[in-house]
Formats: sequence, C-alpha cells, structure tokens
Amino acid sequence: MNPEIDFVWQEMLADLSKPAALWQLAIVVAAISIAWAINGALRAYVMRNAPENWKLGIGGINRVLFPLSTLIFVLVGKAILGHWQHVSLLQLASKLLLAMALIRLAVYAVRYIVAPGGLLKTLENAISGLIWLVLALHLSGILPQIFDVLEDVKFNIGKSPVNLLLILQALLTILITLFIAMWISRLLENRLMRAEHVNMNMRVVLTKLLRIFLLFTAILIALSAVGLDITLLSVFGGALGVGLGFGLQRIASNYVSGFIILLDKSMQIGDVITVETHYGVVSDLRTRYLVLRKLDGTEVIIPNEMLIINPVINHSFTDHKARVQMPVQVSYDSPLELAMQLIFDAANNHPRILVTPPPAVLIKGFGDNGIDLTLSIWIPDPEEGSSALQSEIYLEIWRAFLANNISIPFPQREVRIIGNSYPTSVAPEKV
Repeated sequence: MNPEIDFVWQEMLADLSKPAALWQLAIVVAAISIAWAINGALRAYVMRNAPENWKLGIGGINRVLFPLSTLIFVLVGKAILGHWQHVSLLQLASKLLLAMALIRLAVYAVRYIVAPGGLLKTLENAISGLIWLVLALHLSGILPQIFDVLEDVKFNIGKSPVNLLLILQALLTILITLFIAMWISRLLENRLMRAEHVNMNMRVVLTKLLRIFLLFTAILIALSAVGLDITLLSVFGGALGVGLGFGLQRIASNYVSGFIILLDKSMQIGDVITVETHYGVVSDLRTRYLVLRKLDGTEVIIPNEMLIINPVINHSFTDHKARVQMPVQVSYDSPLELAMQLIFDAANNHPRILVTPPPAVLIKGFGDNGIDLTLSIWIPDPEEGSSALQSEIYLEIWRAFLANNISIPFPQREVRIIGNSYPTSVAPEKV
C-alpha cells in the first residue's frame, strides 16, 4: 500500500475516538451548509435576473460550484485546524469533494456536447463510475501497484518501445483532448449558426470543417503529449486509403456528395423538395445524409449520393412560394361565370393565399358529366402542407354553390332496352 495513504488511514482511525474527529466533522458540516446557502442564494439571484437563454447554462455551472465551494471551505478549515491536531478526515473529504466536482463538471460538459438520449446516460454513468473507481483505488493504495504492473508489460510498435501504461495514458489523453475539442467545437458552432449574415449552407459547411479540424488537431496534440511518433499515422492513413478505395467507397461518396450539396446551394434547410416518392421539407443537412420531414410528420433519411445521381424537384429553389391546383366540376345547366366567380372568392378570402400572383379559375375541358374547372392558387409556406387548406377552400366552395343553386354533377348511366335481344324460341345460352 502507498505509505502516504496508509498513514492517512491510520491517523483517521486513531482520531475516531477522540474530539479531533468531531472538530473535523463540524468543519465538514459547516462547509457544506455555508456552500449550500451561498449557492442557493446565487442560484435564486441568477435565475431571477439572468436572461432566459442563460439560465440552463448557469444552472449547470451552479451544480459544479457547490462541490468546489465546499472544497474551498474544507481546505480553509484544514489549514486552520492543522496547527493543533490531525486533519486526515478533512484530507479524505477534500478528495471526495474533488471527485464530485470532476464528475459534475464532466457531466455538465457531456450534456452540452451530446444530445439527450441513451448515449448521454451511458456516458454519464461511465464517467462517474471511472472517476469513483480511480478514487477508490487511490484511497486503497492499490493504484500505484497497478501502474507498476502495467508499466512492466512492454512491447514494440514498429521501432518504438511502448508499454500498457503508456497506451492507457495515450487513450486517456486522446479522450480528454477530443472531449475538449468537441466542447470548443460545439461552442463555436452555436456562435456560427447564429450568424445570420452568413448563408445557412455555408454555416453548416464551416461547422463540419471546424469540427473535423479540431478533432484532428486534438489527436495530434494527444499523441505528441504522450511521446508517440506521429509518423505512425502514415500507416493508418495508408490503411484508411485502401479501405476507402474498396469497402468504404459508398460512404466516402456520401460525404463528398454532402459537401457538394452544401457548397453549390442546390438545397438548403427549409426547402420543399421531392425525391423519388418522398415529398417534404429539408429539416437537416448532414455530411452523409439529408433529413426530409414529410407533411405527415415522419422523417426520411436520404443518403447524399442519391441527391447527386437522381433527379430532385426543388419546389422552392428560386422562390419559396408554391402553387396548389384544385379540380372542381360543375354541371352543364349551372351558370358558369357565377360558379367561376364563387370559386375565385372562396380562394381569395383565405388568409394563406397570396394576393400576388392572384388565384386563377380556368376551364380545363368539357367532361362526360360536367364542365371541368381548375383553381390555381399560390401559398407562401408550402412546408406547412396543403391538405387542410384545400379542405377549407372546398368547404367554402360547397357552401357558396348551395347558396346559389349550383350543382356538382356525379356520374349517371341510363340503360335502354330497345327490344328482346334473343329469339322467342331460343333460350339464352348459360355461361
């Protein structure tokens, strides 16, 4: 066991039956109470006076401030009380508070980086469990022995000698640097996505390139920090190139297609498009796929390669408004001009219909049962759908037709029997 940790445990066990333990417990309780009161007052003041978009972030930081402020008060009490007696209990409490602060800080950062879901909960549990495990091994004095065993397991990667401890340090350093890089990336992305003077597609492209650059830089920094030769990445780069050439060519094609779509501005978030049988609004543009939200609320994931090699109808490419055509039929004995005027009035009075260009009622042709008309209207928000709009206009047309005695025809068939088709002496053949 580590001699320093062994000495701390012996001191603490010896002080349990003495007033020294009560003094240390009193300092811990006082530190927690003071920190709780200060943080509660600070949280109430901030939530009452801070802007609404700051409250979530400040609330998360406040969770980290509680163990840190408690740790400060415990350290102050430890420095004062250490002049008269042992402070092993306060030393143990400071380590526990430091671990709690690290856990809350890591969880706060993870919640800022990762979207809510199962992955977020898994990462929170993994980080908390890892920090508590390292603390438990440290307090038990086993951690230095584990480090010695890992350091004794040595082997070579190419010409570079490495051991298990170095590999674990490299993985931990890479994870921490990637974590910091993703946090910085998310912070810069949020600022960049709020830059309204920059085109939306350009904002998405810049955020993706920024994330790739920061992650690549973080890996290089981590490898250099642990003393590994960066030229080892050339082997990985060659293997990655071979993989892209064979098994990953479709994935690479989707990524390249995604950057092409984002840069040529053929599609943007909010556009109304039709891809094969799918019609909807572009809700998200990723480097590998596009998310199309259909009018029934479902979302379709479309690989970017399909948007390059297949025809895509962009209903809002040059103008966001869209045309809606509605067929209407009136009987031959109805006043045609009045019916067309009533249809025009029903569409023109609807708040979603654009005044320019105005609604148009056109004669499409003369059908078997009546005169075929077409109502052509323009709406400024095709992403909201047109089913409810057509239903409301049809209802107004129906009411106007009833009030003016205009009938809507329906198919009718007359069967006339001229005479007996069979001779009277011959019965019809049974089929």
